[in-house]
Amino acid sequence: MDDTQLLRYSRQILLPRIGTEGQQKLLDARVLIIGAGGLGSPAALYLAAAGVGQLVIADDDRVDISNLQRQILHRQVDLDTPKVESARRAIEAINPDTRVTALHTRLQDAPLHEEVARADLVVDACDNFDTRFAVNRACVDTGTPLVSGAAIRMEGQVSVFIPSDPDSPCYRCLYREGEDPEQTCADNGVLSPVVGIIGSLQALEAIKVLLALGEPLKGRLLVFDGLYNEWRTMKLRRDPACPVCGNQTP
Repeated sequence: MDDTQLLRYSRQILLPRIGTEGQQKLLDARVLIIGAGGLGSPAALYLAAAGVGQLVIADDDRVDISNLQRQILHRQVDLDTPKVESARRAIEAINPDTRVTALHTRLQDAPLHEEVARADLVVDACDNFDTRFAVNRACVDTGTPLVSGAAIRMEGQVSVFIPSDPDSPCYRCLYREGEDPEQTCADNGVLSPVVGIIGSLQALEAIKVLLALGEPLKGRLLVFDGLYNEWRTMKLRRDPACPVCGNQTP
């Protein structure tokens, strides 16, 4: 790190559990963020501000005026711009140390697997179950840690999945494909600070995993009720019959 970086990250470096060694780990890290919307916005901004060296952001959408209520990566001048390009400009304005790879596409199949394999950690900030299941499978296949978040109406949830840990469940252990109805903010609405809270927690959990700090939300689902400002934690167990991470017999 140079003198400018030491000054920029000084408040983190002061933390005994981080120091210069931990900060260097963040600078060397590569994080894949799926989605540059309500959750991906605060997650990306905080990870960049904290000094994560490489952010790969994948999203196939363009900025719409209805996004501006909650997607703080984007501005009025970004309307009809690919979200990943708007995200790149916002991140570079905050921290030029962070190198942004903008993928204006919906990652799936082999390209998804390749990007997940290259990442040190994945932040799932998408808004649909099909993508979540695909990202989870790629993370399990490659052994890449996954920080998953979701928010709708005035509620949100966060969890962390560590495929290399034999006791850690995967996202598919929590939800079954085809079991849950598709719910989106476009259909059900969402209060803007709720996605900020959940996306910020995703950034926190990502940093904790990258630096092996404290106890990440592995095997736990943290649920937030914004209407009553209440939190509850649900324990998650690995499903031996899970078709993605379970012990299957031929």
